[in-house]
Amino acid sequence: MNSFYASVEMAYDPSLKGKPLAIAGNPEERRGIIVTCSYEARSFGVKTTMPLWEAKKLCPQLIIKTPNFERYRAASSGMFDILRQFSDLVEPVSIDEGYVDITESKDLGSPLFIAETIQKRILEQLDLPCSIGIAPNKFLAKMASDMKKPMGITILRKRDVSRILWPLDVGEMHGVGKKTAEKLESIGIRTIADLAGSNEIQIKALLGINGARLRERANGVDRRPVDPESIYDFKSIGNSTTLPRDIANQQELLKVLDKLADQVEARMKRKQVVSTILGITIRYNDRKTINRSHKLDNPAGRKEEIIEAAKALFIKNWNGNPVRLLGITATGLMEAESAVKQLDLFSYEQEAEKEHLVQTVSKLNEKFGKSIIGRASSHLNQQGIRKSSGNDTSFNKDFLQNKKQD
Repeated sequence: MNSFYASVEMAYDPSLKGKPLAIAGNPEERRGIIVTCSYEARSFGVKTTMPLWEAKKLCPQLIIKTPNFERYRAASSGMFDILRQFSDLVEPVSIDEGYVDITESKDLGSPLFIAETIQKRILEQLDLPCSIGIAPNKFLAKMASDMKKPMGITILRKRDVSRILWPLDVGEMHGVGKKTAEKLESIGIRTIADLAGSNEIQIKALLGINGARLRERANGVDRRPVDPESIYDFKSIGNSTTLPRDIANQQELLKVLDKLADQVEARMKRKQVVSTILGITIRYNDRKTINRSHKLDNPAGRKEEIIEAAKALFIKNWNGNPVRLLGITATGLMEAESAVKQLDLFSYEQEAEKEHLVQTVSKLNEKFGKSIIGRASSHLNQQGIRKSSGNDTSFNKDFLQNKKQD
């Protein structure tokens, strides 16, 4: 979908069409952050995450609207309903983006005709613009969908990869974030062509299994099927620890959760995923065990996000009795690169304001070593409860699936 939130507002209020419009937090305050903006606003240099004061300086006539997520979710639901009229194989990726496998939809016309029909129907029924990529696999379709905006349709054949994709900077490739691009550039890989022709062993050493995957995609190879059930995946990453003694002190137990959140964050970073559901396990000294989970408003991957949800669940569900084991599990996992946060106003601004700090800490750790700077909570954990040898558990299956969800 093109400039989705702004386009939904224009569909709701046609008087906004053709005008520079931005969706932003705290429009009454200078510290508001741009969530998204119309193409008319972009022509003035306004862009996502820009402070509101800066956007207004670039475009004094900018119209500001606060986010209305109920309205956006309704529009998203309508969009996916239309896609399912053309195929049963529809995979939502985010609130405004998805894949459609039309292999078995030949009776509806050519791929180009189907794309034109989808684009026309979404515009006529929802008054919303979209761009569509047509390709033999998900990666190429995603790259194609970004090439013409707004209201574009792009066909990207495998034989065109070397001509169209390879000349692009590697940072423009789907799945390559800023940090990954910097790592690739450090070994002389600056274009997608460089990545396609790179040494597989060297790339894997630099980026792990994700490096081999990115190299394949740079060559136009992507074997992932369109999976309508992927949005409901309950793969999990979790850690638990059996305590050295039964503990009934809340502050001590919260320190244990803090340490577990560190471990879960580290494993999620290694796998480059974020979580949409966070759960905890509490086992009491009488061996009674409870599992509780909570669906998160926004995909979470940082320790601060994990511990906030875990502590809230613990405080809500702990009965005050001595605890023998604690665990945190992240489920509903999705790739970090493709996760699009359905942000509320407050969390969006927090995210944008923290980004510079996170980048600075990361650079310091890369230059001087991981021990040079860290969280105060980590120091407290070192002085607090030590992990009991051999008792940490990595949950390999979703134990929350048939349990109560709050």
